[in-house]
Amino acid sequence: MKRRFLIMAVSSFAASMIVSACNNDRGTSSNNTANTTASPVTVNQQKEVVKVGVWAVISEDILKYVKDNLASNEGLDIQIVKFNDWIQPNAALKDGEIDANYFQHIPFMKNAAKQLNLNLVMLNPGFLTPLGIYSQKIKSLNDIPAKAKIAIYKDRSNGDRSLRLLADQGIIKLKTNAGELATVQDIVANPKNLQFQELEGPAIVRSLPDVDLAVFSAGLRLQAGLKLQPLVQETLAQKRYAVGLVTLQNQENDPKIQKLNKLLVDSRVKDFINQKYQGAVLAVF
Repeated sequence: MKRRFLIMAVSSFAASMIVSACNNDRGTSSNNTANTTASPVTVNQQKEVVKVGVWAVISEDILKYVKDNLASNEGLDIQIVKFNDWIQPNAALKDGEIDANYFQHIPFMKNAAKQLNLNLVMLNPGFLTPLGIYSQKIKSLNDIPAKAKIAIYKDRSNGDRSLRLLADQGIIKLKTNAGELATVQDIVANPKNLQFQELEGPAIVRSLPDVDLAVFSAGLRLQAGLKLQPLVQETLAQKRYAVGLVTLQNQENDPKIQKLNKLLVDSRVKDFINQKYQGAVLAVF
C-alpha cells in the first residue's frame, strides 16, 4: 500500500514538472514573438529626423527624391516643411521649428540674415534656377520698344540679380560702385527709358500680359506651369545664385545636417535634376 502511494506521488510530481516546463516554454516563445514584432519599430526609431523648410516646388521635388531613394541608407528621416513665402523658412529656422532650409542662394541668405539678425551658413550649393527675361509681346531683345514696361523682383537680392542680368545684355548700365546689391537708383544709363515695376516673385509671372518684359527665375516658370521660353537666361557662370542647404551657424557640423548635405550633392541627384528639368534647372556640383 505504501509502495503504491509512493509511486503515485512520484508520478504526480513528474507530471507537475512537465506542465511547469511546458508553461515556461510557452512563456519564452511568447516573449520571442514580441521581440520579433517590435524589431522594425526599433529600427525606425533609430532614424535621425531632420526637418527641412522649402518654398518652391523644385526644392521640394529634389528633397522628395532624396527622401524616397537615398535617405534610408543613411539612417535619415527627412521631414519636408512647406512654406507659402520666402520669409518664413528663415524665421522658422530662427525659432527652432526646422533644422535647415533649402530654397535660397547666398546673396538672398546674407540679406535675410541682416534683416532677421541671424547667423546663417550655406553648405554645398546645389542647383541654379536661371533667371530669364521673358515676354509675351516681343520675340527678341532687339525689339524692345521705348518706354517699355518691365517687371523685376522687389526684394533686394533678386532685384539686384534682375538688374545685373539686364546690364549684362546691354539694356541698362549700372554704377560701377553700386555696391553688393544694386537698385533701380543705381541705373546710370537707360537708353530705352524702361519703366520698372518692382513686384513680389509670383506677381511678376502674373504681370506678363500687362508688361513688355519680365525678369524671373525658371523656378517660378515651372511653378506656374508656364510654357514660355526666355529670350535670354543666366548660365552656370552665375553660380553664386545657386540654391543650397542652409542652417544656423554652429549647427552645420551636426551629423544629420552633414549627412543630408552629402546626399543633396550625390551624383544620383544630379542625374535626377538633369532628367526631370531638361536644362530649366542646372545642377552646380
